[in-house]
Amino acid sequence: MNDKKQNVVKVAHQLFIEKGFQSTSIQDILDVSGIAKGTFYNYFSSKNELFITLFKTILKEVETNRNELLIGEDPANIEIFIKQIELQMKLNQVNKLVRLYEEVIFSKDKDLKQLVNTWQTKESTWLYHRFVDLFGADKKAYLLDCAIMFAAILHYNIRYYYRVHGPQSNMNLVVRYCVGRIRMMVNEVAESQEQLLNPEILKDWMDISENKTQVFQAELYDIVMVLKSDLSNLERHVQYMELLDFILDEFQHTLNPRKFLIDSALLSLETADNLFEKADIQSLRKLVEVHLN
Repeated sequence: MNDKKQNVVKVAHQLFIEKGFQSTSIQDILDVSGIAKGTFYNYFSSKNELFITLFKTILKEVETNRNELLIGEDPANIEIFIKQIELQMKLNQVNKLVRLYEEVIFSKDKDLKQLVNTWQTKESTWLYHRFVDLFGADKKAYLLDCAIMFAAILHYNIRYYYRVHGPQSNMNLVVRYCVGRIRMMVNEVAESQEQLLNPEILKDWMDISENKTQVFQAELYDIVMVLKSDLSNLERHVQYMELLDFILDEFQHTLNPRKFLIDSALLSLETADNLFEKADIQSLRKLVEVHLN
């Protein structure tokens, strides 16, 4: 994502926080960011698509920072888990993620609702796997139930604790309290052998189309990197680098990729003076066409 596009996302984020997503118009975003309407629609097909880009950017930041805390550490260390949850809650607070989530969940837009549902499923899946790390595979039959209970306990305790003590109060205290409660609940539920949800259901929850998209984007990224490696002179071939980046960006950050622009970019790459291996360009064309059709 280029700097100008990132700035539009940043401006929209602030407006969504101040005015609400529904009350913020595209004209509001244009006025504050200082871009033309045509530039906006070069970046996004709609306000919803901009929101999806913003939401995914925030979630990616959370996921990356959370995973970095595990590097070189024992996954069974409860202190690392507490740090992960505390970090996640602080990033959610800074980005006002819960407020954005609540606006979307009450909207009628199918794509936005699907975005939130997918996020909830991924978070439940992450928590379940972390609970297996923490509490052992012998309890895994009960750990999806416990992961869902923990998410609810954490959410409402933070909400009401902040209502009483203010948003600058001790996040670590609340997270530790919730983790302490769930540790006791895990043992209790495992002893009772009562189960509401079988963890196998996580496979069914994951949206098939989302999985296909992830596979496509991984394959697209790989072939684009191969094509970039074919370009030996970066200064002379900068326009082709930009075309490859455009194709990658169009599929990664655009809800409805603009086929006519992608076709034009592909044609320019195909007619480049034998800069690329023919098989590589053909692979890119085939991959894109199969995904779009």
